[in-house]
Amino acid sequence: MKLVVFLALCVVAVVSADQYTNKYDNVDLDQILKSDRLLRNYLNCLLDKGKCTPDGAELKKYLPEALENECAKCSQKQRDGARKVIHYLIDNKRPYWNELAAKYDPDGKYLKKYQSQAKNENINL
Repeated sequence: MKLVVFLALCVVAVVSADQYTNKYDNVDLDQILKSDRLLRNYLNCLLDKGKCTPDGAELKKYLPEALENECAKCSQKQRDGARKVIHYLIDNKRPYWNELAAKYDPDGKYLKKYQSQAKNENINL
């Protein structure tokens, strides 16, 4: 779960027949990660605690599917962005990460599912 939960933050995508759209692939992840305000706004959207931007709303809508299907519809760029965000949250904003995990994986289903993948990518769950 830890690997994919925030995959969608990077993906911020709309589902099509075969792949998520690349419409939001140029979102500046570094800008979001550097700004507590921007990052918190995305998290509040995902956690039903605040308004969503259009890309945040798409992320929120398709995050459960991305978690369930191992982000099968994600492009490589989206997966790379997800890894970046996941590493940042786990290493620098653990309380934010814990909030997301509590909402999107309350029973630990995705944690178990993605644990070996996270280990292979040096993500300390």
